[in-house]
Amino acid sequence: MFKRRLGPDPHANGASTPGAHGCPDVWELTNGDFAIIGRDITAEAACHLPPGASCGPEERVIVIPRRTLVSAKSGIPENA
Repeated sequence: MFKRRLGPDPHANGASTPGAHGCPDVWELTNGDFAIIGRDITAEAACHLPPGASCGPEERVIVIPRRTLVSAKSGIPENA
């Protein structure tokens, strides 16, 4: 299921994360899709989604630190 992490290990060199139990992360899956591990902000964000955006019952709005996505950028393929 999980093929490879995009970006550095958030716990590299003994680093810790504010949540202590988890960490934001970006993963490529074996089927080519991506999985994002982040903080679920669905309850507070869903009512503020812009027109044309929606969050279905099986979906969640998550947030990850900017540095996590920027660090993963080099591993994201350019083509579909």
